[in-house]
Amino acid sequence: MTALARARRRSGSWIPPLVVFVAVLLIWEQVFLFLDVKTFLIPRPTVIWGALVDQWPTTLARGMLYTGAEAVMGLLLGVVLGTLLGLGTSRWATIRDTLVPLGTGMSTIPIIAFAPIMINWFGFESQLPRITVVALMTFFPVMVNTIRGLTQVDPAALELMDSYAASPFQVLRKVRIPNAMPYWFTALRIAVTLSVIGAVVGEFFGGPLYSLGIYVTNQTGSFKYPNAWAAIVIACVLGIGLYLVAVAIERIAMPWRRADGTALE
Repeated sequence: MTALARARRRSGSWIPPLVVFVAVLLIWEQVFLFLDVKTFLIPRPTVIWGALVDQWPTTLARGMLYTGAEAVMGLLLGVVLGTLLGLGTSRWATIRDTLVPLGTGMSTIPIIAFAPIMINWFGFESQLPRITVVALMTFFPVMVNTIRGLTQVDPAALELMDSYAASPFQVLRKVRIPNAMPYWFTALRIAVTLSVIGAVVGEFFGGPLYSLGIYVTNQTGSFKYPNAWAAIVIACVLGIGLYLVAVAIERIAMPWRRADGTALE
């Protein structure tokens, strides 16, 4: 595939969503303006943008950095621990058969419910409760997908490595890890979105006044809905930014998938 063809393919993947997004904003603005919908219901995009510009220098920039740090630190902790545990247990069937159903079941538990308890443990303004919540939310998807990727290998590939008298480490490095990478990156994409959700919602229960979760709660309670929506937009931008970083890392780590067009855009 030529460079021009690849550029056309990439532009064709993001231009339609961008057009739909802009169209939705325009329709939202014009319809709500025509119907005179009050801002305490849903503010118009231009009103939200004005609040964002007004609050960015004083609060939102600081809140984005604070909440983003919680999301990133919790994400790194959850991904590292989930990957290590997946690597460590994938070789033993008994442990694996115990942990995968357990991890799948634990991932359905509303981990965010532990936030108030952790705030009592670590303090109201400490970042540790939100980091812990994010780590728990991201740990299980990464662990389960890592184990599945390392174990659901083509038997023919394993038989071929056995015919070469390959060591378990060589099988792991040349067969199992490459096979697990698509599973792992799928888990990473899920984890980056969960990290922002965990950080913001965890702040509903405690944190400094400028953190995005507390800011949304306070502004809503004061009926300053455009300011609250502006913070929500910042949280969305933060999540999208982390997602794009995960996609970029995937493309660097697996160039063969990008070359044959099998990677998700």
